[in-house]
Amino acid sequence: METTHTLTKAQIMNALEERHSPETQAMLSAGSVAIAGLGGLGSNVACALARIGVGHLHLIDFDVVDISNLNRQQYFIEHLGMKKTDAMQSLLKKINPYLDIRTDCVRVTKDNLTELFTDDSIICEAFDDPLAKAMLVNGILQLFPEKKLVSASGMAGFGSSNTILTKHPMKNFYLCGDDVSEPTYGNGLMAPRVAICAAHEANMITRLILGEEDI
Repeated sequence: METTHTLTKAQIMNALEERHSPETQAMLSAGSVAIAGLGGLGSNVACALARIGVGHLHLIDFDVVDISNLNRQQYFIEHLGMKKTDAMQSLLKKINPYLDIRTDCVRVTKDNLTELFTDDSIICEAFDDPLAKAMLVNGILQLFPEKKLVSASGMAGFGSSNTILTKHPMKNFYLCGDDVSEPTYGNGLMAPRVAICAAHEANMITRLILGEEDI
């Protein structure tokens, strides 16, 4: 028989502090991160940050969950047809129901960058489309040069895990991936390598929350 366990906020916090230390967890709990794109990258990043208790997550995506997403994204058949923002929020609440989660089911454009990201100290770019990636990165660097931006490029296929790296090309900008691999026939986006790149993004975000700015 399936049972449902309800944990109090104090129980979850005590467990996190036991793993991370109270001092580290206090910084993670105060962290504020926007995740732009909730696909293969963003859904994995969001789950990782929720599991370590990053307290304030801003989820942004305009899309709905499709069967083509299930090969690499953190969704299930029950989420098909749901807005990704709603589906991801429901998943994260199963990990930690006490997180502060804000959602915006909108397409990110040049016109709404300022409105969307004003309150976020760290921004994770997690788009699939190269043009959307470039728009967001260039826009954030121009409008919010003081904010930390973690982006990704190059994670397709099943190439070596060791070619995916985190780089620091300029102040406050971090780039994860291999920089070159693009989806092609027989070498598309696959769960393992996408998740490796997402983990690079999530770990760099964690380091930034904890005051570590080097890679």
